[in-house]
Amino acid sequence: MRLKTSLLKEPKHKELVSCVGWTTADELYSCSDDHQIMKWNPLTSETTRVVRLPDEIYPIDLHWFPRSIGGKKQSHAESFVLTSSDGKFHLISKLGRVEKSVEAHCGAVLAGRWNYEGTALVTVGEDGQVKIWSKSGMLRSTLAQQGSPVYSVAWGPDSEKVLYTSGKQLIIKPLQPNAKVLQWKAHDGLILKTDWNSVNDLILSAGEDCKYKVWDSYGRLLYSSQLQEYPITSLAWAMDGELFAVGSFNTLRLCDKTGQDLGKRTRSICSRGRKSISQNLMLQWSYALEKPNTGSIFNISWSIDGTQLAGACGNGHVIFAHIVEQRWEWKNFEITLIKRRTMKVHNVINDAEDSLEFRDRVIKASLDYGYLVVSTSLQCYVFSTKNWNTPLIFDLKEGTVSLILQAERHFLLVDGGGLYLYSYEGRLISSPKYPGMRTDILNAQTVSLSNDTLAVKDKADEKVIYIFEALSGKPLGDGKPLTHKTEIVEIALDQKGLTSERKIAFIDKNRDLYITSVKRFGKEQKIVKIGTMVQTLAWNDTSNILCGIQDTRFTVWYYPNTVYVDKDLLPKTLYEKDGSEFSKNPQIVSFVGNQITIRRADGSLVHLNISPYPGILHDYVRASQWEDAVRLCRFVKDQTLWACLAAMAVANKDMTTAEIAYAAIGEIDKVQYINSIKELPSKESRMAHMLLFSGNTQEAETLLLQSGLIYQAIQVNINLYNWDRALELAVKHKTHVDTVLAYRQKFLEDFGKKETNRRFLQYAEGLEVDWNKIRAKIQMEIVKERERAAASPAGRTSVTVQQ
Repeated sequence: MRLKTSLLKEPKHKELVSCVGWTTADELYSCSDDHQIMKWNPLTSETTRVVRLPDEIYPIDLHWFPRSIGGKKQSHAESFVLTSSDGKFHLISKLGRVEKSVEAHCGAVLAGRWNYEGTALVTVGEDGQVKIWSKSGMLRSTLAQQGSPVYSVAWGPDSEKVLYTSGKQLIIKPLQPNAKVLQWKAHDGLILKTDWNSVNDLILSAGEDCKYKVWDSYGRLLYSSQLQEYPITSLAWAMDGELFAVGSFNTLRLCDKTGQDLGKRTRSICSRGRKSISQNLMLQWSYALEKPNTGSIFNISWSIDGTQLAGACGNGHVIFAHIVEQRWEWKNFEITLIKRRTMKVHNVINDAEDSLEFRDRVIKASLDYGYLVVSTSLQCYVFSTKNWNTPLIFDLKEGTVSLILQAERHFLLVDGGGLYLYSYEGRLISSPKYPGMRTDILNAQTVSLSNDTLAVKDKADEKVIYIFEALSGKPLGDGKPLTHKTEIVEIALDQKGLTSERKIAFIDKNRDLYITSVKRFGKEQKIVKIGTMVQTLAWNDTSNILCGIQDTRFTVWYYPNTVYVDKDLLPKTLYEKDGSEFSKNPQIVSFVGNQITIRRADGSLVHLNISPYPGILHDYVRASQWEDAVRLCRFVKDQTLWACLAAMAVANKDMTTAEIAYAAIGEIDKVQYINSIKELPSKESRMAHMLLFSGNTQEAETLLLQSGLIYQAIQVNINLYNWDRALELAVKHKTHVDTVLAYRQKFLEDFGKKETNRRFLQYAEGLEVDWNKIRAKIQMEIVKERERAAASPAGRTSVTVQQ
């Protein structure tokens, strides 16, 4: 990926350009010290003067009113705020008419920013004050008073906090009075620019110490650049939070969200035979670093679709740059955006190449599951990898697609108006909605798609995940969202299997990894922790295998569902590898087949191959080919594979295979228990004891009671020492009260204790325990169960098989 820049031969402004701002993806406004406001069309290179400002107004900063919120166009969207050196800010219409001028600060107003909803404006000035205004220009509050000029300001993603500079410090101050203020030393020199992205919640800062830095919203440093040649005078996030641009004297740099230069020649590193790579490798890659003749770049603005940017230059120029050479890979296909409207397809197996031409410029693209989905400014194209010549094309409601997610059967488009799920034939399937939906802040970490389910993390309450049926767009199950005890940072749905077995994995703020089922009806869902200090995760595209990087280890959960079947077995189903080679903050890019692609913080790609056998085992189990599954495990002779098969067999109630698998990994006690289950007379009893084996006590008891096996339900609670519940069931059903009391008495005698429970004392009063009678009653219950099992069709079949 790199920037392709363009400059006019002669500057249109006579003095330095102080600020620029996009109205649409093809229209830019610029303001200069020559008092001119100019309108630019980068496609046609046309420029027109909008208005000449009065001589006393020297513009400093410009920010357009938000165009739309939640798909609704704003009434003030055709206006912008302009701050100037005379202590005022001016509300100016698109036609150049000054609607209102407001005395705001003593000295120059150095920056002004609308919040994301357009309900408030923040300004900062040379007088060190931070002020909040209504959209009509009425002063609401003075948020802060500093002793030094405040050069830059940005709103927090929720518009509840403001980030501003104070000398070498960065300060985050909430709008609520008496709320905690976060302040830290960010640079060794004066901070000139800062920006806060609403999608990834990351902060940029740059200053006179010739460095730019990336921070999280808690003030923790994620990346610090090397010392640059000149002070950094401008920086800005792209709207989707994946990229940012940095400007200084005769320099324009494109970086990804980790801070590293992009457009460098990204290397792929195989895990085997890999040589160590210097930390300074990024310097060798930096051909994306542009050195235009611009003077200092004082302001950078990204277009709404994130495909191009503009810079305000010190020599009167406005520099335009658009992104080219983006790459997408899937299996044997590599696709490159070589021009704004042209893609090149390369098949690495036969070296065949195809060229894809588009009517409008490409905004977003995604390549997965055998399809390439491309959104342009007006249309969506769907290509099959089997035939590049005849794409399916349909028009878009809004041209600014910010995210494309693919599943095997359909894909999701996210734009300013909402979430739209389409089939690969171009048919709109559904458009899910939820309260307070803000699509402009969604990304691949906060939205996940599978064949039957869509999951979206709520931004208003970050502990909540909304889960929808893909086909109808309605909330899944009982309609209630999934709620966690801590804020969630990343979510991912598994891709294979039945809807009723669909699982979602998520990482919370503490970097713990949890897994739970998405199918929920009334009862509280069991959310289980399966990993700690997890930085990134991904599900496999063809099997429900999960991989992640936890602390310094790369981990693969070959069968995460083990945690619901036999929790003790989970460690035996893992594959772990030292992850120190991935350096700091790696990201899993894809998990296709048995190959995992990881992007290191320095931009290089590391390819890892895991064993193909767990994937084959998943296929066999999905097709109920248990004999083939056992044969595979015997051939591979791997304890991890046997452990996976044991858990899969228990989950699918296949006792014979489970017995073989547990025997292979030396779990003799479980083999004996499975044998005892197989000897039980009725199907209901066997299923209940399988649920007990998996730790689902409540479900086992419910199944027995529904089947009329009252004694068996009581005996289960006795075996688990749930004495109160056992007595409660016996009293309720008026049977085997003496049995419960007898076992309780024996239990206390074994431990040399006396009865203290009032309920047991009450029912034991005047009752003599006769073990002979009790054994006879128990024997009668067993006989009854056998007769009942033999009378049922399933039971007759079972008896025949056993014989």
